[in-house]
Amino acid sequence: MVDLSRRGALGALAAGAVAPPLLAQGLTRLGFVNGERALVGGFPEKGAMIVQRSRAPVLETPWDVYARGVFTPNDRFYVRWHYSDMPLSVDVAAFRLRIGGAVNAPRALSLAELLKLPRVEIAAVNQCAGNSRGHFTPRVAGAQWGHGAMGNARWMGVRLRDVLDLAGVKAGASAVRFAGLDRPPVDGAPWYAKSLSVDHARNGEVMIAFAMNGAALPMLNGFPIRLVVPGWYSTYWIKALDRVEVLTGADDNFWMAKAYRIPTTPDGGVAPGTKEFPSTPIGAMVPRSFVTSVADGARLPSGAPLSLNGIAMGGDAGVARVDYRIDDGPWVAAALEADHGRYSFRRWTAVAPPLARGAHRIDVRCTNANGLAQPNVAAWNPSGYQRGVIEAIRVIAQ
Repeated sequence: MVDLSRRGALGALAAGAVAPPLLAQGLTRLGFVNGERALVGGFPEKGAMIVQRSRAPVLETPWDVYARGVFTPNDRFYVRWHYSDMPLSVDVAAFRLRIGGAVNAPRALSLAELLKLPRVEIAAVNQCAGNSRGHFTPRVAGAQWGHGAMGNARWMGVRLRDVLDLAGVKAGASAVRFAGLDRPPVDGAPWYAKSLSVDHARNGEVMIAFAMNGAALPMLNGFPIRLVVPGWYSTYWIKALDRVEVLTGADDNFWMAKAYRIPTTPDGGVAPGTKEFPSTPIGAMVPRSFVTSVADGARLPSGAPLSLNGIAMGGDAGVARVDYRIDDGPWVAAALEADHGRYSFRRWTAVAPPLARGAHRIDVRCTNANGLAQPNVAAWNPSGYQRGVIEAIRVIAQ
């Protein structure tokens, strides 16, 4: 039974930057120049996390967590807030989800009313659009994430379509805008808000979630409710959702018209240094895959078969296959484990032939159900979004 009765106070964050009771537990290296970050414990409802920024919190999941299972534990699930004026507590009795704009009957739903709607559950990856930004070459501005700005969970909630039906979407509506309890830092700054087309919002998969992995959402991950947009980057997964507005025209707010946009090129990339180009709001995720059983830079025994495993995601489609290769050898199909749904991580395994002594590169590549495979060359854009290139680790056999 998911408990939504708590107020979820986060007193440790109210004080501001990293300070007691937050406890440094050492450094971690993210695999790029100047990629050392503190591993810190003590954030409310969280274990040790990689700190990219303490307030508003930007916390990365340590890489070893992904080797432990296909679902990311709530207490190690990454965190990304834009504004420091974020909810530190929620009075669940007084909370209301407001639905307005181009609707027949504006509503202000309590959590109790929301929970009376039919419930659905879906496994889906939540991934920051800038995940792996620190690996872009040349480097770009923004949070210098390693690969840990992603997580996979079983999300439980209610269909957004059912909530919209309670208010009645008017004919001619074109989009649905969402915002949460976080507030701009100064008057006149844009509220953090994102929108989906009406058809997307009503597709039956987009949900308002109140639980992840069988428990209430952690406060840092959007308690008491958040939007879940399976297959799309987390910029649309509004945390602490409290406002839904149906629009009759294009959404011209800053976070749609100016921010979180990528080049309109097929791969979302432009030549490094390019500043002027047609752009479009970022949307669906692309395939990705990783080795999780062997660390980059590991020293391995030579002359013995090498067991490999890892995770893959298909983006907005299921994982169809995963292949690996050693150095510039042939691609070899890996075995796929249980399928938790088209939007979930999927575990892969393989046993590679013995490695000769010396340095080696191990590549892994995912192909999704739409036939889209990870490319050999990374697409570059000035925001460091949508990285999907084949990732490699380097090892030494001895």
